[in-house]
Amino acid sequence: MMRGRDAIVWAVADSSVGRVVGVPGYPVTGIMEDLIERTVGARWCVNEKVAFESCIGASSEGGRGLVVTKHVGLNILADPLITSVTHTIGAGIVLLAGDDPGAKRSQNEQDSRLYGVLAEVPVFDPSTPQQVYDAIVEGYALSERIRTPVIVRVTERLVSMEGEVERRRVEASRGQVFDSSIWQYTFAGKHQLFHETAAREAIEYAEGGSMSRVEILDGRVGVISSGYLSNLVDELAMKDGVSHLALGLVYPLPLGVIGDFIERHERVLVVEETEPFIEDQINGVLGKRTGHLPHGRVEVEHIRAALERIEDDRVEATFRQERIDERGYRIHPCEGCPFTPFYEALDALDLMVAGDVGCSVLMAPLGTVDVAVSLGSSIGVALGFNGKGVAVIGDFGLAHSGLQAIIDALESDEDLLVFVIQNHVAAMTGGQPAVDLRRVVSCMVEDVTVVEAEKMDKEAYRRIINEKLEENGVSIVFIEGRCPEGAEFQKIRLS
Repeated sequence: MMRGRDAIVWAVADSSVGRVVGVPGYPVTGIMEDLIERTVGARWCVNEKVAFESCIGASSEGGRGLVVTKHVGLNILADPLITSVTHTIGAGIVLLAGDDPGAKRSQNEQDSRLYGVLAEVPVFDPSTPQQVYDAIVEGYALSERIRTPVIVRVTERLVSMEGEVERRRVEASRGQVFDSSIWQYTFAGKHQLFHETAAREAIEYAEGGSMSRVEILDGRVGVISSGYLSNLVDELAMKDGVSHLALGLVYPLPLGVIGDFIERHERVLVVEETEPFIEDQINGVLGKRTGHLPHGRVEVEHIRAALERIEDDRVEATFRQERIDERGYRIHPCEGCPFTPFYEALDALDLMVAGDVGCSVLMAPLGTVDVAVSLGSSIGVALGFNGKGVAVIGDFGLAHSGLQAIIDALESDEDLLVFVIQNHVAAMTGGQPAVDLRRVVSCMVEDVTVVEAEKMDKEAYRRIINEKLEENGVSIVFIEGRCPEGAEFQKIRLS
């Protein structure tokens, strides 16, 4: 018996993976911490693009690689991922993508399976710890067979789930290296070659059904599922006499297997999260598009209600869009946060402020921060404001992807004011160390100021803000401070 996250560690060990790199974020932080503790050389990386590129380098010399990232991290590494598919790789590369249905601790509910279509890579969507283990082990074998990376998608409920896992003798990596003969083809020729070879082999593997399980009952109703939700369907299927096709590989879809299942049933419901990924690729089924199930996170009561309305071709959706006031509480920075006076000073001024994913985004509902999109984006956003744009970014976000916007501001002679919350950690993901970029920034920017948060108050911050707004060019203010020991975000009840 082991949890899904433990199955991941064993699969990586049994697959003889030489390079393991990750970027912290829910729900993969704990997985990566386990890998760092138990895998030689596993380490955190400054961002997902660099992590993936380093695995391409290792792969080209015959070493297997693993990139651990949350769903939005796939956006950052998408450029080298998509190109690597037709450029081809050497040894196997697996991308472990942690999705967050319900956006429990993320800025969106992005569905990583969609990258299978965009990048044209196989996507595993396992449902049990055993399938997690098998998906990684088989993922490396498939990756080396078709010479492309593969994606293994997990969610928090899956990695926390316990189940029996049988480890098996894993075929050793062949140590294949990058085949430079691919350079004999044009870029268009590479893509055509991919469809004639790798894509066909991936479809053949999918139709083999090794990652799918099916239970056909005599009933006229069937359910197609993938991922953790297959366990919830299992709870209802036997009781209600419903057949069940649980898919472990969702791209490319095993359309032959699915077609046979659909032909044997009059009504078929597709149960998946977050988007109607499977549903949109097949005809004549019910699911999210027909109003039977909600987008995002799905619970057992949603599936039960959908089965009760299975005879309806369309259901009037009654799923509510949750509001903070209806939820009854808001998330607030930790008690004793040394940066609170800074946010209070910002709030007192009539300024358009770009915030970043992290602690500053928690201030957005209070009106302190106006726009907060993605990690490292606040400086770029502020460049679009009228006058001298104001951005707040953490030191982790600055290193992740914020520096490029400063370079652009300098090159374009923009007016920009950036406050860097320098707490030296990735505070919202477990306190992983952040890179200190003060010397780097000081080499680029003439106007750099460093203040100590514990010596500052609201009035002192107000003076600095007003002073810097009067100056032309790029101004950077590092606010040095430490998060309180054992600090946790507060849930403030709304009256």
